[in-house]
Amino acid sequence: MHQQKRQSELVEGNLPVFVFPTELTFYADDQSTHKQVLTLYNPYDFSLKFKVLCTTPNKYVVVDAVGAVKPQCCMDIVIRHKDVRSCNYGVVDKFRLQVSEQSHNKSLGKKEVVATLLPSAKEQKKEEEEKRSKEHLSQSLFYEKSFQPENKTVSSGPSLLTIFLGVVCIAALMLPTLGDVESMVPLYLHLSVNQKLVAAYILGLITMAILRT
Repeated sequence: MHQQKRQSELVEGNLPVFVFPTELTFYADDQSTHKQVLTLYNPYDFSLKFKVLCTTPNKYVVVDAVGAVKPQCCMDIVIRHKDVRSCNYGVVDKFRLQVSEQSHNKSLGKKEVVATLLPSAKEQKKEEEEKRSKEHLSQSLFYEKSFQPENKTVSSGPSLLTIFLGVVCIAALMLPTLGDVESMVPLYLHLSVNQKLVAAYILGLITMAILRT
């Protein structure tokens, strides 16, 4: 079963290639960054041959650009930037690692790694800090604006609906009670004692709500 899976991967040519890191950043003012290391991992049970290609080979020196990695092992590939000039700042170059089985020349898989030269590590760090500060400020403003309408609603006093219900309850309490024959109000507007008790109860709740605001 394992052999069939391996043969399927080899035939398809989609063999996953494991490389770390996938991005290289060189800084002109920091010579320690002019040499970087790519690590190629081989988690398979067969040896891999590899080849390192570059879009701008004249700018870099690749130590061991061609080699092999034993099963369950890894290989460090040293890359040196040899053209540290201002005209190359911000230019994105690409490395491609192609792998094949040791007994064949057919490419089984590939992985691209981007490389960029920046003028200053300090400036880059400062820019990143400024960016984080701006993001933090924008998030703070967003949350402040998000909560502002809620605060306004809470502090703006009772709503129109609350006031309307209060007025209706007061009016209900002022209407005559059923059985009051001396009232000039039409009979259909006479309320029972229970109805008035409900109105009084609701009015009490509304009063408490208004006092709390």
